[in-house]
Amino acid sequence: MSAMELVTGVVGPLATNVYVLADPATNEAIAVDTATPSVDWLVATLDRRGWTLKLVVSTHGHWDHIGDNAAVQQRTGAPIAVHPLDRGRLKRPRADYAPFPIPPSYPAVELADRGRIGLGSLRLEVLHTPGHTKGSCCLLEPESGHLITGDTLFTAGWGRTDLPGGSAEQMADSLARLSRLENALRVLPGHGRPTTIGDERAWLDLVAREHRLIA
Repeated sequence: MSAMELVTGVVGPLATNVYVLADPATNEAIAVDTATPSVDWLVATLDRRGWTLKLVVSTHGHWDHIGDNAAVQQRTGAPIAVHPLDRGRLKRPRADYAPFPIPPSYPAVELADRGRIGLGSLRLEVLHTPGHTKGSCCLLEPESGHLITGDTLFTAGWGRTDLPGGSAEQMADSLARLSRLENALRVLPGHGRPTTIGDERAWLDLVAREHRLIA
């Protein structure tokens, strides 16, 4: 099994889960979905554990997942990664419903379906899972059995499809794709408590069979 270490913070008005993954052998780390206000907590976590941040990954471009991207990059120097279909959301954030300004951030790394992110001995696989946004992605770390799902898959549900760039048809296809993963995978969603593919199996399989979202 991988020696991946994982730290989770819950931040902001929508209780966004911010994940920090690290290889303790190299002390290299990746942060996922650096929402506002996470920068101080993140930097303190890195300092306390002696980790160096190598990359910031945005699972998608909604304001409640990207608000501290620019601040984290300024404090750590880590580049930002996002799928190209959500790149514009980071550069020109739509913060109509945000209770605070969302500064623009400028990705230097493009996530691609089936692409790999290396972190010491760890290898994260990118799964492009549109539906919540056009560029929504999940991150699979098979050795430790973790799947970071952003707002694609939650405990007993999925992310909204009625916002700009959302699609119920694409979400159904994305959930069907996740249904083909192993039961033991621990799902780390963008909001709410963790779950497993096995615990969500019944309704995921139903979505896959029906080729549509099930109310």
